[in-house]
Amino acid sequence: MDKRDAFTAMAADVAQGELAFPTSAQVAMRVRRALDDPGCHIDAAAHLVQAEPLLAARVVAIANSVAFNRSGREITDVRTAVARLGFRTVRSLATALVTRQLAGAPAGPAGQDLAAQLWQHTAHVASLAHVIARRITRQDPETALFAGIVHEVGGFYLLSRAKDFPGLLDGELTDWIESGEVDVGRAVLKVLAVPQPVMIAIEAYWDGFLAMPPVTLADTLLLAEELSPVASPLHRLGGREQGEGMTASLDMAIGAETLTGILAESAGEVASLTAALQF
Repeated sequence: MDKRDAFTAMAADVAQGELAFPTSAQVAMRVRRALDDPGCHIDAAAHLVQAEPLLAARVVAIANSVAFNRSGREITDVRTAVARLGFRTVRSLATALVTRQLAGAPAGPAGQDLAAQLWQHTAHVASLAHVIARRITRQDPETALFAGIVHEVGGFYLLSRAKDFPGLLDGELTDWIESGEVDVGRAVLKVLAVPQPVMIAIEAYWDGFLAMPPVTLADTLLLAEELSPVASPLHRLGGREQGEGMTASLDMAIGAETLTGILAESAGEVASLTAALQF
């Protein structure tokens, strides 16, 4: 079975509901669904978060990150962390856990290395998107954080299925998009009930066209991708190497000093948020 056929089969499996989540990811999904209820009380939310130790640890870590802890007062309990972050951010963190664990235990060292690099890339893109949305594109930062978290979710699922499709990880991976990675990603995003505005932004992100000046949520993702110090191991935008021919355009669009200044001022925030997202 070639890659195109493999991706078509996987997309069909997801569409038919054959997407199995690890136990911890199932708990995180329950947290997400509970927080979607406007009547959910903060005590109930904290109790649900505490049921998944990895999620609880990340919620506290994010609450203490530079991005969310402007006062410098450290938080040590989940309830206070949930109150500081708000339900939207906690939902995003629950989705982050689902995304990271969707890969399960990839087959062999090569698959494990790919999953680790893919999550490092995801964490950087999500953190940068949060800052870029607030400082450059004027999009909602929490939506941008969520979009960054899920923008490679299809890749994690593909890694989880590699053992079922021998040869999937062989050779160059730069043709995954052309072979059907997008179809799988779209199917997984639907199962995760990703909101339509985020779906639209990710579809535009897959197209790989960054508008000048960057203003949309898709532009936010594309700019974060370009600036990420860790590249996705699965593909490059439009088949080019990351950073190739892009920097000069960005400089003309918003000014090199402005971009450099924003990144310098936000370096601590990005680093803290990225570290806190490392499940």
